[in-house]
Amino acid sequence: MIVDPDFPIRKVLIANRGEIACRVIRSLRAMGLGSVAVHHAAEAGALHVRMADQAVELFGDTPVAAHLDAAQIIAAATTTGADAIHPGYGFLSENADFARAVADAGLIFIGPSADSIGLMGDKISSREFAQAHGVPVAPSVMPTDDLDEFARQAAQIGFPLLIKASAGGGGKGMSIVRDADGLIPAARLAASEAQRYFNDGRIYAELYVERPRHIEVQILGDGENGAIHLHERECSIQRRFQKIVEEAPSAALPPELAAEICAAAVRLAQAASYRNAGTVEFILAPDGRFYFLEMNTRLQVEHPVTEMISGLDLVAAQVNIAAGRGLPIRQDQLRRDGHAIECRICAEDPERDFMPETGRIRLLRVPQAPWLRFESGLTEGEAVTSDFDPMLAKLVVHGTSRQQAIERTLEALRGLTLLGVTTNIDYLARVIDSQAFRAGDLHTGFVAQHAQALAPAPMTDDALAPVLVAAALGFREFRQAVFDVPELHAAIGSWRN
Repeated sequence: MIVDPDFPIRKVLIANRGEIACRVIRSLRAMGLGSVAVHHAAEAGALHVRMADQAVELFGDTPVAAHLDAAQIIAAATTTGADAIHPGYGFLSENADFARAVADAGLIFIGPSADSIGLMGDKISSREFAQAHGVPVAPSVMPTDDLDEFARQAAQIGFPLLIKASAGGGGKGMSIVRDADGLIPAARLAASEAQRYFNDGRIYAELYVERPRHIEVQILGDGENGAIHLHERECSIQRRFQKIVEEAPSAALPPELAAEICAAAVRLAQAASYRNAGTVEFILAPDGRFYFLEMNTRLQVEHPVTEMISGLDLVAAQVNIAAGRGLPIRQDQLRRDGHAIECRICAEDPERDFMPETGRIRLLRVPQAPWLRFESGLTEGEAVTSDFDPMLAKLVVHGTSRQQAIERTLEALRGLTLLGVTTNIDYLARVIDSQAFRAGDLHTGFVAQHAQALAPAPMTDDALAPVLVAAALGFREFRQAVFDVPELHAAIGSWRN
């Protein structure tokens, strides 16, 4: 593709790593734009480094510290002649000071303005803003240094309550409190955890909705009060407050309610003069009431399911909006095609409370199909360490219907081989194949409620026999047979040497 000579962006530094860096590089390449990768010495041979046109090493005591060094990243962008920085998700993606520093350096930040990040990226200020613009929020208690007063106000709302970190994410600084006796200890623990992870000890409490569904809306804004939604996503399958399965559209949301939630998200984005991609998240109660949860002022991990049903490249849309080219589509032009499901492939052991795992990728075989995307930065021989988040990849499937998307997801999971580290691949298949998931009976407590049903079946001699026979026949049959005996697959997955 030949880039428009007036286009202000020619080269982009990706201030991230792994699968999201690879994902951004692919879109930049399709747009005819150059790319710059950053990396710590521990990941010098990573896929995103090899994919990029240029690469710069970052220095730090740990790999994470290197990726959080805003000054080094901005210096790398200016040194390599990059015009813009794409933050991906995580790390510095929702850091208002970083966005401001990028702009002050004369670079384009491919994301919202620093002011928008400061307003909407803070859970407390965003809640107040949402309420002021007619978007419903759950009854809550704002932070105070006086924990006794905090507890008194919280008790007036009633129990259960959800304690949350104002600047948090990823389930950090969150806990459910079901009675007054547990409130102050939980608040102290949440504040301590929030300070440790986010350098911001502010917490708040809100009414905890039992058996809620997690519904979110992908929005795009032009920064001039123009905003559109790209439909909703269902993200209710979670463990430890972190998503592991997402789908679009929602599994069983009445069209009228979906339209109301999407309209609320657009109204919020317009009121904030929001620019670029963002996600407005809601909690949906069993009685149909919904409440604003938070706004993620960045591209979400689960954005591919929206791309699959909308046909839009969200990274390309981000770049074009940042370059001043406006929204890629009008709301009345938006179409929705079929259903998409994403499974997060993580290095963790579901049979040990999803404890993170480490190892080395010994074998990686990914099924191929026109309806399948496998988003990862993995290569065989790569070490999986505790330095980064345990998510290794995303398996994303599209179907003409939810039923077809489910069957295709199962087919893809059964065809995916990743050996050398224990993963949740088999567990995800059991979730997708469960009666409750197929029926769309979803809520954020799904994993805990169905723990027994989602456990692997005991291995018997009768189950082991076909595996031994298949081993004699060849790799493909062996792989399928192993998949049908989860304990054996898990044992092989934990193989290290």
